Amino acid sequence: MMNRILLSAVAALTIVAAPAVAQDSSAFNQCQSCHTVTAPNGNVIAGRGRTGPDLYGVVGRAAGSKAGFGYGEGILAAGAAGLVWTEANIAQYVANPTEFLRNFTGDSSVRSRMSYRARSGQAEVAAFLARAR
Repeated sequence: MMNRILLSAVAALTIVAAPAVAQDSSAFNQCQSCHTVTAPNGNVIAGRGRTGPDLYGVVGRAAGSKAGFGYGEGILAAGAAGLVWTEANIAQYVANPTEFLRNFTGDSSVRSRMSYRARSGQAEVAAFLARAR
């Protein structure tokens, strides 16, 4: 009896949580032409792009610190100034990368090599990346 109740509760939570996860991963569709989210074991969670860095585990990581990727000077300057990615600042960054870096560093000459601006779904992309680890 207890197992049945527990299974019912897990099934209900899965049904409630599934739309949020699907919504988050579908918001990442706008990012996947340049980025990938690939687990350390090689499992590709989302995306196929190689232009931008792999975003697996990006939340909590210092900006410009993913080994093996050649970052631009703007993101490296932000990382040197102490930028650590959070859900909130990822959502701000994807809305206007260059403006975000300029505001963070206080240097109006820095630029982001990421030219794409997310017109919508910024919070959903950030939430997906926070969970994708």
